[in-house]
Amino acid sequence: MKVFELSQLWRPEGWLAPAFVSVGADGVVLGVTSQAPAEVSERFAGVALAGIPNLHSHAFQRAMAGLTERGSSSEDSFWSWREVMYRFVDRLEPEHIEAIAAWLYVEMLEAGYTSVAEFHYLHHDPRGAVYADPAQMSRRILAAAEHAGIGLTLLPVLYARSGFDAPATLPSQRRFASDVDFVLGLFESLHSSQPKSGQVRFGVAPHSLRAVSLPQFAALVDGARAIAPDVPVHVHIAEQLREVEDSLASSGQRPVERLLAHVDVDAHFCLVHATHVTAPELDGIVTRGATVALCPTTEANLGDGPAPVLELLARSGAFGIGSDSHVCVCPAQELRSLEYVQRLLLRRRNVSCSAEEPSVARTLISRALAAGAPALGRPVGALTPGSRADFIVLDPNHPALMERARDDVLDAWVFVAGSAAVRDVVVGGHAVVRGGRHVRRDELLSRYRAALRQVL
Repeated sequence: MKVFELSQLWRPEGWLAPAFVSVGADGVVLGVTSQAPAEVSERFAGVALAGIPNLHSHAFQRAMAGLTERGSSSEDSFWSWREVMYRFVDRLEPEHIEAIAAWLYVEMLEAGYTSVAEFHYLHHDPRGAVYADPAQMSRRILAAAEHAGIGLTLLPVLYARSGFDAPATLPSQRRFASDVDFVLGLFESLHSSQPKSGQVRFGVAPHSLRAVSLPQFAALVDGARAIAPDVPVHVHIAEQLREVEDSLASSGQRPVERLLAHVDVDAHFCLVHATHVTAPELDGIVTRGATVALCPTTEANLGDGPAPVLELLARSGAFGIGSDSHVCVCPAQELRSLEYVQRLLLRRRNVSCSAEEPSVARTLISRALAAGAPALGRPVGALTPGSRADFIVLDPNHPALMERARDDVLDAWVFVAGSAAVRDVVVGGHAVVRGGRHVRRDELLSRYRAALRQVL
């Protein structure tokens, strides 16, 4: 057993100073108290809080971040960006995926994320052929997470067609084209062969309603639930207006409307984006207990539209954040972006808060943490008995945090300092970031650079 002494611990229910956190050999919190024990394993000075869960990631896209910022026409959109992504994917070999993902996870940890849901659809070789080990690419993601020390929920993706009424995928989608049997086989193989660890969980991801028919969707979810009844299910939904228009043209229903009408959505579901939704659709999401993964920096980068954060807050809906395409790998900036977009739309300040909870940062951090466990299928996002011992420590000597008291520290982290104020990070009871640097930073950065030299 380890015991960590934290000079200040913030949890949504309040502050504890000092706090003593006891952790078992399995990385699970045994207790949190203000009473000093006889022995302490390590002391952390600063403001500690549970690590932020990242609800949506496409790891390989970190290596192409910044390469799509040149306009080709007045019609640049998600759809033109997607064509650039398809061309980039063709250059990637398994060893590149592992190196890119491992470095991305280092960046996530240094910024304050301690767990991630990897929406993994890059299954096949550049010709579209299945590898000798069909789980080759998935195992590379698992290895990357282990190298970096981040908690992982791996979500093999079903991608079966190119559009709502299309019979199949496009040639450019050959590396992620799959059917229900392939993805269920992948899920079962990973679920049964991976050593049981509190650091890893598996789920499934029907990519979207445009890429998966309703019968395929049901077959995937039912099949996965037969293997693991509480399996996390993630799906892209209503990200772009064109997606909504195509859905209406195909079925007369909007994407979220269609999903709720035909799929047994429950608290194990995470709806990614849900950017273009109506009030009844939001009511349905909240009633079913599903979580929404908002990815504000990616949604802004792609021109998707503003996230419905205020509407979710008004309904006490569950939502968290994801870094998606990784143009930004900083939870503080994702939370800041949620608030700033609303300020621009409404032309007023401090909108994601209430009279009962006046701190914007505290409001948004609380929601991001609470979304972690249901969306990732792991006990994360809290520092309480039974949860994973994942926490971050903010540097009290960072200029933006100096002389700040309690909630002011949270606001200064989100709106001023960002990742630069994250000094120490502990995942599953193991320190992976010390003094702002990942313990394997130099090694994994070197591998990432070598991969870039081959693919760029």
